[in-house]
Amino acid sequence: MSRFKSNEKKETPELNMGSMSDIIFMFLFFFMVITTMREASLKVHFTPPKATEIQKLEKKSLVANIYIGAPINKNENTLPPGEVSVQLNDQTIKAEELVKEVQNFIGTEKESRDADDRDKLTFSLKVDKGVQMRYVNTIKQELRKNNALKINYAASPREK
Repeated sequence: MSRFKSNEKKETPELNMGSMSDIIFMFLFFFMVITTMREASLKVHFTPPKATEIQKLEKKSLVANIYIGAPINKNENTLPPGEVSVQLNDQTIKAEELVKEVQNFIGTEKESRDADDRDKLTFSLKVDKGVQMRYVNTIKQELRKNNALKINYAASPREK
């Protein structure tokens, strides 16, 4: 006679699902923290020019984007002759308000940063390769007048 019965049916214990909700919420919180949302929806089509000497920006949170190119929607504000549109944040700019809106954009971007980061703020010009340089020069002059001297030109790598 043995004390233990070996012929008894062995059942697998149920899984404890109590900590499963904790794990799911931990994953949800993790992805919410690391995800960055798109800041602006594009209303301008641009194909960046090809370049050989390209460097990545170190801190993308200190970059303000200015898009110049053909409007995606033909009802958007355009510069004469109606083929070029300038987008600051989520709005396109009328030709007669270009200088004023660029000044407001620069002021808003500088005010939204800490005092230490204002000098490090970079304005990235994302310009279509077919846009005439006169539109870019107008914006560059306004950046210069408002002491926004760090300018970046977006480009794509040249294929070898």
